[in-house]
Amino acid sequence: MPEKHAERKWMELSTPTLCATAAGLIVLLIFVLADMERDETPRPKAVQGVKRGVIFSPSKLHYPRTMPAESQSPQSPDAAAPTHADKINVGILGATGTVGQRFIVLLAAHPWFKIHALGASPRSAGKPYRSAVTWKQTTPIPATVREIVVRECNSSDPTFGECKIVFSGLDADAAGDIEAAFRSAEIAVFSNAKNYRRDPHVPLIVPLVNHSHLGIIPQQQRLHSPPLQKGFIVTNANCSTTGYVIPLAALERSFGPIEALIVTTMQAISGAGYPGIPSLDILDNVVPYISGEEEKMEWETLKILGGITENDEGVKSFDMHARHPLRVSASCNRVPVIDGHTECVSVRFARRPPPSPQQVREALAAYTSDAQTLGCPSAPTHTIIVHEEPDRPQPRLDRYYQDGAGVSVGRVRQCQVLDIKFVVLANNVSIGAATSSIINAELAVIKGVVQT
Repeated sequence: MPEKHAERKWMELSTPTLCATAAGLIVLLIFVLADMERDETPRPKAVQGVKRGVIFSPSKLHYPRTMPAESQSPQSPDAAAPTHADKINVGILGATGTVGQRFIVLLAAHPWFKIHALGASPRSAGKPYRSAVTWKQTTPIPATVREIVVRECNSSDPTFGECKIVFSGLDADAAGDIEAAFRSAEIAVFSNAKNYRRDPHVPLIVPLVNHSHLGIIPQQQRLHSPPLQKGFIVTNANCSTTGYVIPLAALERSFGPIEALIVTTMQAISGAGYPGIPSLDILDNVVPYISGEEEKMEWETLKILGGITENDEGVKSFDMHARHPLRVSASCNRVPVIDGHTECVSVRFARRPPPSPQQVREALAAYTSDAQTLGCPSAPTHTIIVHEEPDRPQPRLDRYYQDGAGVSVGRVRQCQVLDIKFVVLANNVSIGAATSSIINAELAVIKGVVQT
């Protein structure tokens, strides 16, 4: 009897204790999951309010010491806002696809742009967007977009005619003629597709690197038949090119031309679109081939990092880095990661002696793009974050830096074959795709290329 009484007493005491313990574990799990889902790496307190140079924060991250006041932050909706009272109507082509969905997420609350028209295939046309799309984003379909009726991607549609800008998330097999038709209809086209990247009159812009290439647009308009007043095409780069060309630009700004580089990519499966690669091909596997990817990287790098020349007749052209020839060797691999392209880069500088690893770290961390200084609302506050830890950056930990608009660099060290080697991590569906197109459009508005 005493034993049974003691057992009942233990159970009476233990039940609430066990419940409290279980509840505590559940709360802890919720906080852990919420932390994993954060969209942006927080800035350590050590970097807030300081003024110059580069510091080593408690978490071994290199940040530029210059921190804009919150009211002047490039991410503030009021930063360099256009003078017009109303938002600019924009359309999205390929709105039901992976890139189109990302455009919608980023534009739904944009301070300058208003989603006015959505275009997709004929089978989606006529349906409200919520019924036409298989939504694959982590946030719900924005309420302002759910009931918009999807239209065919037709430049003569009067709803698209009310747009000054269209963002194209179309696949390459459909993009060419459709984008050309919208340009001819005097609408500015900001494209994520590859079709016009090699056009000698179309700028290929990574907005954190070479927005000055917008200067060729008047020539593109003049040479069009008939000449255009408002319509043009701007393309952003391939996602794998975008990620690593940003630190390359930072290095060339600080140390002069790079004359050779080798890059090996480990590219996320989202880069292949939805539904992507069959699971039996990618699980427990690395695929050492992505069709056309290596050629894109090797060619696009030259156009982006090069300048614009003008002949005696006043005709402008891209110099393809010809003033200081650059050799690029790329090897591209598909790996079982959802988002975030990782790239291992080795570079050789023209200058002798080359910069030290510490000089490279400081130059990368101090890099500020024109998109930031001009006040583009979608530009990152800091373009490049430099990690000191030997095992960073990593896709799972670093792909949402600056909401996916920034670039993470780590493992900066000497290269025994070239000069310096490092690892780059960039979000291929953000700065590698839709975010770049949106910042390109913001730059075009600021520079007056888009007439408002």
